[in-house]
Parts: sequence; structure tokens; C-alpha cells
Amino acid sequence: MRVEFLAEGPAALVVNTERTLVVADLHFGIESDLERHGWHFSSRSFERMQRVTDLVDRVRPDRLLLLGDVKQSVPFTTRQEWRELPEVLAAFRARAPLLVVPGNHDPGIERLLQPDELAERTGVVVDGVGYLHGHTLPAPCLAGHLVLVGHHHPLAAIQDEVGCALRAPAYLVGKLDGPCLGLPATERPTRALFVPAFNELAGYDVRRIVADPSSPVSRCLKKETVEILLADGTLLGPIAALAPPDEDGEEERAG
Repeated sequence: MRVEFLAEGPAALVVNTERTLVVADLHFGIESDLERHGWHFSSRSFERMQRVTDLVDRVRPDRLLLLGDVKQSVPFTTRQEWRELPEVLAAFRARAPLLVVPGNHDPGIERLLQPDELAERTGVVVDGVGYLHGHTLPAPCLAGHLVLVGHHHPLAAIQDEVGCALRAPAYLVGKLDGPCLGLPATERPTRALFVPAFNELAGYDVRRIVADPSSPVSRCLKKETVEILLADGTLLGPIAALAPPDEDGEEERAG
């Protein structure tokens, strides 16, 4: 099994006996949510959709797996989401079989999906690899696997002597404490690969994800094992290799 990192997503292609294209945290409908908070953006849903379909057309996966938070509004589905999501999802499933691991922003998403397109919220194992949005405790079946996780929107800050030179989507990988998550004992360690948000308006500093964990998965990370990779797979090294986050932090704008 190998993971290919697709910087133009950011997205990941998991290659085992099959090819699974993984896209996390699309947050379709975020613009109407931001408008309620005084931020005005034209809808970028179809540009976002095109970026996904371009990836599917290029890598030709056996399935497209959406790693939660397909939509933005909680607990309801907004008019923007009802208007846009049927066309978006139809474009996805026209290119590859679709599987959605629902996230905390996805109440009601089942009304827009076909029955076989919806996985359990507590995660699923597909072709030997685990998938979990990350806002819930994982299902026992994920123990001993590499688990791709969404929800956290990891973003790396690379700083030089002058100041912050780069803020970019990033992957965070590390071992999980199985007993902390209530997972059964296994011979192999359970590892997590936190996938960056596909939505270009979402990001949260990786150092804060580790230092101030806010989800069951991030709370049970073995911090000494954590390493950071850029969206193209470039290894930055351990958390300590990164600049500390600003005092104000990098706000998670998609939730």
C-alpha cells in the first residue's frame, strides 16, 4: 500500500489493490455561512467541484472517498446547499463510485446520497485502509490500520529569520494511543494521517492541533511520533521543526 500526495488538491490517492482518491472537508455552502457573519464571497462551489473532477479525471481512481464535512451548514441544509449539491454530487458519481464518511457538518447529507454511498460516522475500512472524519471515537475495526482523518484542517507555518514565509496545507502523521481511543489491542500500531481541507478557506495550525487537541483522535495522538508533510508529500519533520503559531493563531474558518 502507498499514499500519493496530490498538491493540486490538496488530496491523497491511496493505492493498494484498488485506487481510492481521498478528499477531505469540502464545506460546500461555506459562502452563505460566512455571509451571516459579515463576510461576503461569491459562491466558489463549482470552481471547487471542477478542481475535484479534474483530479478524478487525471488519476482515474476506483472510487472517490469524501472524508466528511461535504457541506457547511449545521444543523440544517441551506438553500445554497440544496441548490448546488445535487449537481456537484452528480458530477462526482458520474466519474467514479462515491463514498462519503460523514462529518459533524453533514446532518441531512444522506438525503442527497444514494444508500450505498454513505459510510458509518465512526469510520470504515476500505481496501485495507481506515477512513474517519475525526469528530467521533473510531470504530473498533479501525484498530491496527493506517487511518486517514479529516476534520482538523491542518496548516503548516514555515518561518525564517525575518518572519513567516509560508502558510500552507499540510499532512500530520503519527501513532495513536489505542487504549485512549478504546480500540482493541493489535499487533500493529494504529496510525493516523490527518488530511488537509480541500476548501481553500479552511486552515488550522498543526502545532495547535497537537498542543491543544479538540477531538478524540487528536487527544490520543502520541505526540513524540508526529511528523508533518507538505501537500506534495515533502517531509518537514517533527512538530518541533516548525515555527510556533502566532499569538492570535490561525483561525479555523470552516468550523
